Amino acid sequence: MRITTGIYKGRNIRMPKGIRPTQNITRKAIFDILGDINGLSFLELYAGSGAVGIESASRMAKEVVFVENIPSVLKVLEENLSYILHTKCCILPLDALVAIKRLAQESRKFDIIFFDPPYSKGDDSPAKKTLQTLSAYDILAPAGLIIAQHPKKESLPEHLGVLHLIKFSTYGSTALSFYKKPQIG
Repeated sequence: MRITTGIYKGRNIRMPKGIRPTQNITRKAIFDILGDINGLSFLELYAGSGAVGIESASRMAKEVVFVENIPSVLKVLEENLSYILHTKCCILPLDALVAIKRLAQESRKFDIIFFDPPYSKGDDSPAKKTLQTLSAYDILAPAGLIIAQHPKKESLPEHLGVLHLIKFSTYGSTALSFYKKPQIG
């Protein structure tokens, strides 16, 4: 896998064993939809290889926070981040739901939050649990955007607490659901 655009375009990204990476076409679609992210803060939950967060750093995000808690995956993520120099990057070696709560306790806010949890079916969906936690713990900036990557067959709610689905796109068997908070005023 390679970075598709920006200052790190063409750089290889190592893939940890046992993860399902966000494919190039899906990453390209995410950033085509986002447009210019220069100067925005970016949070990647369930970071894995860090491909999406690294893509955001390549496109000049001001800060990228990676959340990953599997030791073997963390090692590869650290290697993948070794060449990122311009952006403030950090790794939180925590479970994603625990990290959300900690970031809320620290009053952190992010312009863009991306997550691609392990796929599963039913009400025990990690994607639904993550959305519920993000809705309960306010770490999304007022005009921010949450992007959930999930199986196309899994439907996520149109409304969850303060979050509202604004866009749904599919790419093969993968879906992207985009959420925002309603604008007040």
